[in-house]
Amino acid sequence: MNVHRPIALTGAGLLALLVLAAAVGPLLLPFTHTDQDLRNVLAAPSGAHPLGTARLGEDMLALCLRGLQKSLVIGLLAAVLTTALSALVGTVAGYLGGVADRVLMMVVDVLLVLPPILAVAVLSPALRGSSWLVLVLLIATFQWMVTSRVVRARARSLRVAGYVVAAENTGASTTRIVTRHLLPQMVPLLAIDCTLNVASAVLAEAGLSYFGFGVQPPDVSLGTLVATGTGSALTFPWVFLAPVGFLTATVLAAAMLGEGLRDDA
Repeated sequence: MNVHRPIALTGAGLLALLVLAAAVGPLLLPFTHTDQDLRNVLAAPSGAHPLGTARLGEDMLALCLRGLQKSLVIGLLAAVLTTALSALVGTVAGYLGGVADRVLMMVVDVLLVLPPILAVAVLSPALRGSSWLVLVLLIATFQWMVTSRVVRARARSLRVAGYVVAAENTGASTTRIVTRHLLPQMVPLLAIDCTLNVASAVLAEAGLSYFGFGVQPPDVSLGTLVATGTGSALTFPWVFLAPVGFLTATVLAAAMLGEGLRDDA
């Protein structure tokens, strides 16, 4: 896998800058995301507050960096869980075939035709106010199916490979064959998928947080900041545009890196 294409390098560089900003930025600011400057409520960007302030006088830069931290963590966890689930289901279905393959692919088909927003609407009474970790599980639940089909096709082609047949003839267990012989062959595919899933997971988090699921006050994510700032988008645009800018940059960086890696694969 060649990662020297400009699009991949640009995405990797931008993503690295965002991660660095999220990790180090809050330590360098004189404000935390919960500090309130009541003398500067909804103040426009200035030297003291480079991105302006929110409705309770919170510094928008501090809020956005905190939101970026949370969104990156949610996006990464959801992407890793999504990729792991698709790898496990796809590999097992492709290698075993038969009844296991039909049952697993039936589950995939059902989840593919089930509208995520409908499932969220049904589960919303139980989810509202829950931990953001539930949000990670919810995002992963509706993102793994397409990749699992790709992994399944790859596993079906590999199960007749010489080294797999040799492992079977020596009495290797299914678990050993899957983990030691099949999954390592799919690492490039899964790495690309995981990178792309970060972008889609961050967007999904923003959408679900917009409707009140996941991250709860006083903590924030980019999604909750966008939701809060929507009502002030025309009157106090910096409250809305600041988190949108960070959200756009994050999704764009992850998508560019993933697309660059996929083009080189």
